[in-house]
Amino acid sequence: MLGLTAKISKGITIGTRLNCTDNSGAKIVEVINVVGAKALLRRYPSAGIGDVVMVAVKKGKPEMVKKKEKALIVRQKKVFRRGKQRIMFEDNACVLIDDTKLPKGTEIKGAVAREIAERYPKVVAIASIVV
Repeated sequence: MLGLTAKISKGITIGTRLNCTDNSGAKIVEVINVVGAKALLRRYPSAGIGDVVMVAVKKGKPEMVKKKEKALIVRQKKVFRRGKQRIMFEDNACVLIDDTKLPKGTEIKGAVAREIAERYPKVVAIASIVV
């Protein structure tokens, strides 16, 4: 797996609610697990841009609600560093993906961080803006 060029501070933990920015049918999801997180005693695992998390769908189409899905985090409110500049987004957002890390939706609303393009080119191909 490719390393990221930016120093991503992890601002999303278990229980965080995210906006789902694709057109897969989910609107709001809640993080229930961070895939591949290293555990430390009495500390919640955290995730940042470019990390894959397990989510439970809270709002959306009736057939999607209460389902567990994998999601890729594309935006976060917490400030992260890219070189000498600091970048933050207005909201926390994710895109639902399948087991082969391909997006379930066909379009992404809003901006996607440039760090996603390095690891997940198929996700960036359906994004409208890359920041």
